[in-house]
Amino acid sequence: MEGNDRDIAEFTMLGHATFHIYELTIPLFVVLWLDAFDVSPAVLGTVVAVGYALIGVGALPSGILADRYGSTRLVVVSMLGMGGGFALISLAANVWLLAAALVIWGAAASLYHPAGLSLITRGADMQGTVLAYHGVAGNVGTALGPLVAAIMLTVLDWRVVAALFVVPALVGVAAATRLEFDERAAMAETAAGTGTVTQPAADGSGTGSGMNPDHQPAVDTPSAPPKQSLREHVAAFAAQSRLLFTGSFVLVFAIAMLAGTYYRGVFTFLPDVLAGLAVFEPVEIAGETVNPSQYAYAGLLLIGAVGQYTGGKLSDIRSPERAIIVALAALVVVSILFPIGASAGLAATLAVCAALGFFVYMEAPIHQALIGKYVAADVHGLSFGYTYLGVFGIGAAGASIAGIALTYGGMGVLFAILAIFPAVALVIAISLLVLA
Repeated sequence: MEGNDRDIAEFTMLGHATFHIYELTIPLFVVLWLDAFDVSPAVLGTVVAVGYALIGVGALPSGILADRYGSTRLVVVSMLGMGGGFALISLAANVWLLAAALVIWGAAASLYHPAGLSLITRGADMQGTVLAYHGVAGNVGTALGPLVAAIMLTVLDWRVVAALFVVPALVGVAAATRLEFDERAAMAETAAGTGTVTQPAADGSGTGSGMNPDHQPAVDTPSAPPKQSLREHVAAFAAQSRLLFTGSFVLVFAIAMLAGTYYRGVFTFLPDVLAGLAVFEPVEIAGETVNPSQYAYAGLLLIGAVGQYTGGKLSDIRSPERAIIVALAALVVVSILFPIGASAGLAATLAVCAALGFFVYMEAPIHQALIGKYVAADVHGLSFGYTYLGVFGIGAAGASIAGIALTYGGMGVLFAILAIFPAVALVIAISLLVLA
């Protein structure tokens, strides 16, 4: 990658890593909050769930804002807001203030994916490769955030740790504002090649946070967004939504929603599943109890970074339709084999865990590339908003499905049921390839 693609990759990698550092660090605090605020798991679970739910609920407004005002500012606001949420968490005197802090965090976190991904699909020429690096950064944040938090929580009060977790957001913003790029370069090149004129964001923004005018795309730029009434805004939103859901985006959306349900179903209870395996029995080292399952889980997430990179590169080398078929077929096979491998000794368990981490995360950049292919560039933000409403919002049902499966059937039933989701998505993906 060179020039514009490289800077967009670095910018979105910072945002994606920041998002995932916070997302999976919050559960580590929950045990401590139960004692600190003297509340039941039901109350605290509801409080935390509201914060997480906002990631899905806020995705759609984020996508609309990204289409109208550009992605760059939203990504920066997202990072600042997530850091600010953790600053307020460290000061929370009761569970209600904690709830308010988590709401702020969730609202800020919801801005990232539609804004960051539409920035890549509108600005990068090598979309698959940029999505690959973007995904790798997310997995690194997913693995390192909880690991660092766990280490700090052994020696520091949770309020101090929460305050220190403001630092990743500040570092990310400081690094991001040094980058300069044209966030609609790919649109401008497409327009130049077809002889059409492509409009940038409604406020005329076309650069990264450096706002270097030399990077402005060679397209007509309105001086200011046209003033519209609320009715006109609603009418425009409804018209764009109808256009999205009358084309192939319907199939792409369905694949993403099914993949999101599978993702949430697998990862909500996977740490408990691994902890229950005989090969991961806790061991005592120097007087301290060590849980090997936690390290297996962290390793699985790190292997997911390789899967993200592979999926992104594959969607550049081959058509994303064919790439998604490979990823989904592999997920069906791995899901069926997981209970068998997990009961066949340490080597088999590690192999099936590695395969699960690889293929779960391989799928993500491919379906993101599909959106870039099947959706008009001017509504990429809206399309990613709907997509992540499905992935994080509707997909949250995967946690409930997994919990019921584990309660009444155990690990074998869990993975048998979860295999249905990529299987259905595979059928849809084949249909998409036939129609392409």
